[in-house]
Amino acid sequence: MLNGHDKDLAHQRHDNLRELIRGSGVIRVEEICRRLRVSPATVRRDLDELEAAGTIRRVHGGAVSVESRLEEPLFDDKASIAAREKNRIAEAALKFVENGDTIYLDGGSTVLEFARLLRERTNITVVTNSLRAAHELAGRGPRLILIGGELRRLSQTMVGPLTRFALQELHVDKAFMGTIGLTLKEGLTTTDPSEAFTKEFVMSRARQVILLADSAKAGKVSFARAGKIENVHVLITDKQLDKNFAKELTKTGIKLVKA
Repeated sequence: MLNGHDKDLAHQRHDNLRELIRGSGVIRVEEICRRLRVSPATVRRDLDELEAAGTIRRVHGGAVSVESRLEEPLFDDKASIAAREKNRIAEAALKFVENGDTIYLDGGSTVLEFARLLRERTNITVVTNSLRAAHELAGRGPRLILIGGELRRLSQTMVGPLTRFALQELHVDKAFMGTIGLTLKEGLTTTDPSEAFTKEFVMSRARQVILLADSAKAGKVSFARAGKIENVHVLITDKQLDKNFAKELTKTGIKLVKA
């Protein structure tokens, strides 16, 4: 039985562990041992207790924070977050667009910023499920194909199984995707299962998948998985991306571009 002093130490250790997992999104037992300087047996016991309390979820070799599950802000609020980084990411993405390309534009504020840079490109075809991207390109620019489906008002995108009927008839050269969360273990994650369905289906129809995501998305986990990390060929992000995360990411074969 723990005495009062031991209980205080365990309580403090639990607080530190919960904060560590919340900040990392997903973390392995070995990393926890190194960061908190405790034994694997202690870490596993603490993880069991935190899982029983409902604050974390055990995964193979580590844990993911339930508290870190991301809520999606309103679209216009998202657009104001890391606006400078998103602009640089969008400009870097332009280098991947070639004459004659058929490209897909996902929903999301960073991809919308990219769409705005395509208004003078008349020599490409754009396929999109984003009403906002379509609005940006409706008056001029690329040939535009809008995917139908169920309207998700929060993201202003057409999502769900109905999008499959159009997408299964198309092949795109490059899919420019956004995400709410990104980890090595969980891959791309978002808040809505119907949106996740469309994202994952699109990536299966693209010759190259290019993810546009600022560094704040790294290490975060949202509700529904929208694609495995192996589905991504290029990640365009900002220079604040965590060095350890970047190192592990490149080991998977992903090309990393820091704008």
